[in-house]
Amino acid sequence: MEQRAALVRKEGSGRTDQQELDQAVTTIGRWVPSDIVLDAREVSRHHAEIRREAGRYLIEDCGSKNGTLLNGRRIIEAEPLQDGDRIHIPPSFDFTFVASGATAPSRGAGPAEPIRLDRDRRMVWIQSRELEPPLSPAQFALLALLAGEPGRAYSRDEITAAVWPDAAREGVSDAAIDALVRRLRGRLSEIDERHQYVAVVRGYGFKLDLPGA
Repeated sequence: MEQRAALVRKEGSGRTDQQELDQAVTTIGRWVPSDIVLDAREVSRHHAEIRREAGRYLIEDCGSKNGTLLNGRRIIEAEPLQDGDRIHIPPSFDFTFVASGATAPSRGAGPAEPIRLDRDRRMVWIQSRELEPPLSPAQFALLALLAGEPGRAYSRDEITAAVWPDAAREGVSDAAIDALVRRLRGRLSEIDERHQYVAVVRGYGFKLDLPGA
């Protein structure tokens, strides 16, 4: 599976945040509908965008007041991005472009985040690799529930309410829940077959078991 390019942002605390560039156009701005929202008055509502065209990525400023800098230079028109390029958006937002297939900087000094979810777009990353195709709505609902508190045991009733909110508990059999868990495990194993993320809590339900926890 091809790994998508990404923007990696280092925050003041030293923590890094990674945004996969998995769309044809990734928008950056102060407006909440932007894919990357930067909350500062110096950032324009629609500040910049990154486009994927013919296997390469280009960054373009969208007429912002304070500009977009690429490797310390304010860009005037769309410019191609290379692995390791530095993007700065005033006043203090700094990103590093990581090309497809390159190794992204780690989050601080620790290992890659075991699992990450984008609940709005129903996307999942395991060990920084995107799970494709996306999970089914039922599979994602189950994973999102368990990921709310990794290590906590969720009962079958809680799973039914989260995955099938319109169904009565009596209308969802244990076999249906077990089958959904098996399908979810199978999808997660497509990326990490060494670890079983969904663990059974005998006589009760299931929990999310993260590597190293």
